[in-house]
Amino acid sequence: MKHVLNVWDRKKSYGFREILFRLSLRRRAFSALLLTSLFIPTLHAQNNLPIIKANSVDVDIEEDNVLRKKAWKIDPQQKLDVFGTSAKKVTFYTDIDKFTVHIGRGKKQDFIILLNGKDSAMTRIQYEPSRLHILKGAAKYNFSDNRPVPTFTYQSAEHPDLKRIRAELKLDSIAGKGDELTKIFNLMYWVHNLIQHDGNSTNPTIKNAIDLIKVCQKEKRGINCRMLAIILNECYLAMGIKSRYITCMPKELEFQDCHVINMVYSQDLDKWIWIDPTFAAYVMDENGTLLGIQEVRERLINGKPLILNADANWNREAQQTKDGYLKTYMAKNLYRLETPVESKYNAETWNMVKEIEYVELLPLDALEQTPQRTEEVNNKTGVKFVYYKTNNPNLFWTKPQ
Repeated sequence: MKHVLNVWDRKKSYGFREILFRLSLRRRAFSALLLTSLFIPTLHAQNNLPIIKANSVDVDIEEDNVLRKKAWKIDPQQKLDVFGTSAKKVTFYTDIDKFTVHIGRGKKQDFIILLNGKDSAMTRIQYEPSRLHILKGAAKYNFSDNRPVPTFTYQSAEHPDLKRIRAELKLDSIAGKGDELTKIFNLMYWVHNLIQHDGNSTNPTIKNAIDLIKVCQKEKRGINCRMLAIILNECYLAMGIKSRYITCMPKELEFQDCHVINMVYSQDLDKWIWIDPTFAAYVMDENGTLLGIQEVRERLINGKPLILNADANWNREAQQTKDGYLKTYMAKNLYRLETPVESKYNAETWNMVKEIEYVELLPLDALEQTPQRTEEVNNKTGVKFVYYKTNNPNLFWTKPQ
């Protein structure tokens, strides 16, 4: 299984081809046909499990009337693929079938997804505490944590590469002649509408705004939310707007789903604001004041009002709601936050980078607090990665100089 809203590219079938090993090709063909016809009733009789069919690996999931398109990927290689939820009613929609269960605290339901008539994916839907509940347990930071982290920097708009981005992409025309916030939103909507989000896509080798846009247009493809945030980040820097992209992660150290958005510093408001190019999303309080990532996190934890812009959407197909986007999806992904130290052009084009530093903001109940600084070198690219941890949000959200 892979949650499709995932940002990272971390990506067998069980089937019964092993039974046919060493048979002739003709006997294999006959046996495979016979096996397909006999497998379903036998499996059901032995396990007494419901079976649904699918010809596509993509599954839509509806939780308490909130539908997420392509939210699940069928993986027959998993011995047991578990979908955790706090919803009372869950429906899996394959391309040709559906399965609905009612789940309560402490309950679970096993079933089988039969992919292409031959590969069985053992699947479980089980109750788990809501992600918002888990996030509320992560409220505490240590504002006295003075362990050293590098100073965040922002590449000047006068840098030749950023000047080229501004000219080639005609960013002055796209941003328009309005005030600062108008320009920020115009650029966000432009990236959102220009390129489709595809959480399953392989990242291009060259990761800068110009080349990412070119490869998407040439290959008629989408990119994941990390690449979208990198494009938008470089566009903001090219326009002289300070910005960083933030990897928003769950509590688990091993995960298949997270999200990347932008934190953008508004000089007019003198604060960071939440900008998400994947969903064309920004967040406000009850008075319409734009909020930053830390403010949204605090308000989710404390149950304070949040307003999601009405036109937030996924690929111009699925409208987003406050409950689905903020209270469910982002509540999961606001547990841990990570950002590069240098906000610049080509920050993650590995053949252009020798070393890259990241800082991770952790709540006090995070699973892995030490070591505070780690290094690792990618043997393939030769890039050195340096990671810092902090429990102090003031260090992480420091205003740009």
